[in-house]
Amino acid sequence: MTTIAIIGAGPLGRWLALATARAGYRVFLEDVMPSNLHHAQEYLRQQHGPPQTDSAHGQVTFVSTVEDAVREADLVIDCVPDELESKLEILWLLDRMAPPRTVIATPTAALSIADLAACTYRPEKCIAIAADPRALSGQTPGSAIRLVTIERTAPEAVACVESFWRRLGFVPTLEQASG
Repeated sequence: MTTIAIIGAGPLGRWLALATARAGYRVFLEDVMPSNLHHAQEYLRQQHGPPQTDSAHGQVTFVSTVEDAVREADLVIDCVPDELESKLEILWLLDRMAPPRTVIATPTAALSIADLAACTYRPEKCIAIAADPRALSGQTPGSAIRLVTIERTAPEAVACVESFWRRLGFVPTLEQASG
């Protein structure tokens, strides 16, 4: 796994793009709002200086369409609001635009991964990051990250997401959704 797509360049998406690039991944950061992408570019510049002096900044590609973000993605993480309608819409788009191999991870504090995954053609490749998306960017390396799966979750999908978080310096813990 080498390519990560992050959907949404708000505070969580910006933080995650920087942490992901620092971990050595190729990152595509997408947002439909040009101002969010501009803020993300400024955030990376403030954190690490001009692009030519920072290898992490050079690993982030800013794109304005979901299709461009997920085209080569091994893993996609959405950073859209933790609201049912928003999550269903983005998972529907990701499911249809990402290659079949792509794993989808979604941060959520309140929504059921079983319900969200059931709305895709790849429920076995959907995993929840059980955290309030607003608080997730406040986590520090060494912190535990709870991953929630469903009974049908493929072992390769679990391995992909666990490996990603470990490489970022976090400690993934697994739990299976009830029901």
